[in-house]
Amino acid sequence: MMFPANFVWGAGTSAYQVEGAWNENRKSPSIWDRFSQQAGNVWEDHNGNVACDHYYRYKEDVALMARLKLQAYNFSVSWARVLANGNGSVNKAGLDFYDRLVDELLAAGIEPWITLYHWDLPYHLHLRGGWLNPEMPGWFAKFTAAVVNKLSDRVTNWSTINELQTFIGMGYQTGEHAPGGKCSLKELLLIAHHALLAHGRAVETIRARARRQPSVGWSPGVVSYYPLDDTPECVDAARRATFSVSPGGLWNNRWFSDAALFGQYPEDGLKAYGSAVPKFTKADLQIIHQPLDFYGCNIFAANPIKADANGNPVIVNLPPGHPHTDYFWRWTPAAMYWTPRFLHEHVRLPLVIMENGMSSASDCPCFDGHVHDANRVEFISRHLLELRRALRDGVAVRGYFHWSLMDNFEWHQGYRHRFGLVHVDYQTQQRTLKDSAYWYQEIITSNGAALDKLITIPPLPYIIKETMRYVEANLKRPFNIKNIAAHLRCHPDFLSRKFKKHTGLDLSSHIRQKRIDYAKELLKNPKIIIDDAADKCGFGDRVYFTKVFHRLTGQTPGHYQRQFRPTATTTPLKPKVLRSMRG
Repeated sequence: MMFPANFVWGAGTSAYQVEGAWNENRKSPSIWDRFSQQAGNVWEDHNGNVACDHYYRYKEDVALMARLKLQAYNFSVSWARVLANGNGSVNKAGLDFYDRLVDELLAAGIEPWITLYHWDLPYHLHLRGGWLNPEMPGWFAKFTAAVVNKLSDRVTNWSTINELQTFIGMGYQTGEHAPGGKCSLKELLLIAHHALLAHGRAVETIRARARRQPSVGWSPGVVSYYPLDDTPECVDAARRATFSVSPGGLWNNRWFSDAALFGQYPEDGLKAYGSAVPKFTKADLQIIHQPLDFYGCNIFAANPIKADANGNPVIVNLPPGHPHTDYFWRWTPAAMYWTPRFLHEHVRLPLVIMENGMSSASDCPCFDGHVHDANRVEFISRHLLELRRALRDGVAVRGYFHWSLMDNFEWHQGYRHRFGLVHVDYQTQQRTLKDSAYWYQEIITSNGAALDKLITIPPLPYIIKETMRYVEANLKRPFNIKNIAAHLRCHPDFLSRKFKKHTGLDLSSHIRQKRIDYAKELLKNPKIIIDDAADKCGFGDRVYFTKVFHRLTGQTPGHYQRQFRPTATTTPLKPKVLRSMRG
């Protein structure tokens, strides 16, 4: 299976991480300018004063994107570059940079995707209380209006805020990121509420002012878990972990997603946070709850989950030697299947993978002048194969943006890590396409078909291929292993052993899985009756069908079918509180 014909392939960066020109053309300082220029805040006292010099080298960088065959480029806008002191007059020189960048992208056939906020709050607004100030949503709406007024005649894809959990958790709780705050839970939740209001005001502004029909989303950050195995117990436990809210911190999905998508804070979150929850009104929730066109997901790593004796989720330690990136984020490609699948069930919106990539500290040009980043090639391949599996199973994903286009300033880690498809020599600003860039180019031009060359399947004996053909051809009627064995003129035990040897699968389990896969396709039609679906996939007994369906998918047939009903008004999942977990 290939990716959908209209699938979007892109890469991304953020303003402070690549632009440089930190105080030029009347740009005012951001919290990251001030934070990174203070000794001890960033690894080896690095800063983003020059970074990748993208502000002056954007034409060269767009030419590299064209060589990569990128279809889209996601970049953020520096608020401090656009509005004087964050809330003053529009800085024409700063806004003109993005105007030129958009024109350059479109001339190269690359669709611009804009993220309005990627953590670089204007420093002058920080001095006025920043995200703790209730005026922040209005200030953000003013910034949004300035960008939309200038660029919406050409830009149609907009994302409001990137990773609320990260910029709040690391910027205002642990202090590792700018502005280096150490706030209480009550203050963190107030910041989160103001950020959600800012998101809502931004969506209102985009829809009111855009000169071309906009596609509006956000990328609030994703806390990912996946089942240790495919048993229903593990799948259900991982799903519950994904949608649980724990006291003490904001590393969860539903506190943000439910407010924005359903106009309510989740009940288990209100219970977990208790008196720390800020006062809010019905009008607040109406502002936050704006119609969205897509839900952005940043997926880098995930925690494996198993169920304890009571069915509660428990994080499992991976075995010694399990691969990890130089950030010590573990390689967990399964996250690219399970996280989109769980989110698809909950948010009921098309998904876009806005960030996915890996850090390395050893990428460098070799004697032949090339950058051989074999680990990144493998990382991309394994994650995209899992994403393709999610698409095959009915998960609606519109696009994939690799993080990142080029090596850049990695926040409090400075230039210690390299995430890019393009190597950057920070002394000379020389750009070099890595092996992963050429591989990603091949994936893009083939719309994912290039991944097939990685899948090697040994030839199967005739008896196994004929067994599989028989199963596929007879899914609509009852049969068992004895029927297949009679057709093939062999003993049922012999057939079962042979099938297990060559496929690693139990034949009875294979038959049940194929019937359920067929049932899932039938149930995508919201008009089909579950009894009819059971009959059509060879189950005469609805009760047995329901048990098997739930065991193999972790959902009842009715729950599965609801996600394909456009007028469904069912209540989102309300999992039990998962305690003592952090993303």
